[in-house]
Amino acid sequence: MSLSPFIRPAIERLVSSQIREVANAGMGDPDVLPFWFGEPDQVTPQFIRDAACTALQGGATFYTQNCGVPALRQAIATYAGALHRPLAAERVVVTSSGNSALMIAAQLVVEPTCRVVVVTPVWPNLTEIPKILGAHVVRAPLDYANGRWTLNLDKLLALLTPNTRAVFINSPNNPTGWTMSRHDQQAVLEHCRRLGIWIIADDVYERLYFGAEGRSAPAFADIADEHDRLLTTNSFSKSWLMTGWRLGWISAPPGVVERLGTIVEYNTSCAPGFVQLAGIAALEQGESVVQASVTRLRNARDYLCDALNQLPGISASPPDGAMYVFFECEQARREGSLPFAQRLVREAGLGLAPGGAFGPEGDGFLRWCTANSIERLEQGVARLQGLLKA
Repeated sequence: MSLSPFIRPAIERLVSSQIREVANAGMGDPDVLPFWFGEPDQVTPQFIRDAACTALQGGATFYTQNCGVPALRQAIATYAGALHRPLAAERVVVTSSGNSALMIAAQLVVEPTCRVVVVTPVWPNLTEIPKILGAHVVRAPLDYANGRWTLNLDKLLALLTPNTRAVFINSPNNPTGWTMSRHDQQAVLEHCRRLGIWIIADDVYERLYFGAEGRSAPAFADIADEHDRLLTTNSFSKSWLMTGWRLGWISAPPGVVERLGTIVEYNTSCAPGFVQLAGIAALEQGESVVQASVTRLRNARDYLCDALNQLPGISASPPDGAMYVFFECEQARREGSLPFAQRLVREAGLGLAPGGAFGPEGDGFLRWCTANSIERLEQGVARLQGLLKA
């Protein structure tokens, strides 16, 4: 008997991630160079691993508070407050990954049939999480011209209508590297204040930024008041090389933190205690790790864009932030980005993410994770070149 009639229609309509579709064809194959995921090729720094080992040896294997251990909440508040505006530890909720932070933030404000706007192209979880909750998702596409992705502010504001519940914005953006300007953030914040729209800001790449404004990309947290309808989500995965640890956080208005803690209880109960103690070490001792990552990513970005632009039918522009080069490829446009990415794995042993995974705006593009050594990037470029010449 088919189980389909008993599955929610919103779940039936979900499609699997094209990134995983490509990766599943080559994961575990030592002959494939994997650049498909947003994951550094370096292991987590020793001092963070040591902190986790010490915590485990000390018996940190029990449940913790729903919102996180007080020491980590304070460490996050101190760290984020130094980057942005002062932040009280009581406004911080620890989650089991940045992805979980997004889901829990969405569960707070999104309900069936409500209208949600998402700036796209974007990591597919930001459009699919509201769909899982039954929302109607409206895409707000960035403009693309002359190799640059830009926001048409007037178009976005026009989509943020009085019946909109929330807007999801990822900046610096995965996959394009587009970074929202302070001017545009201010305009969106004031508009959402007037209409009572929630802003859910995915700030996971805020430190991986190549601009000149400071230690992080412009953020809503720089300009918002503590009682604004703003939920910022973040993660330890990228900046501290901790993808497998699954640790993140939400910064929220004080009036909703207790509710967020309840939602955490019914999702994961709490993040593992020994992982949280490793997070404290990352925040308190890891600034040099973040700075080294930014330098490494900038160098990798510059090398890869230059190398790709020497190949036929490819156009790559240096992004403002994040850890990807999202480049146009004539062959991907002719074949479709997913079939071409699958062929790259099969025929060239090269694993890239298909642009269509991030929405229809990305078809004809490929995403290349730059969090790799120059030598490894060189090997990948050679494989791409070989297939294009074949």
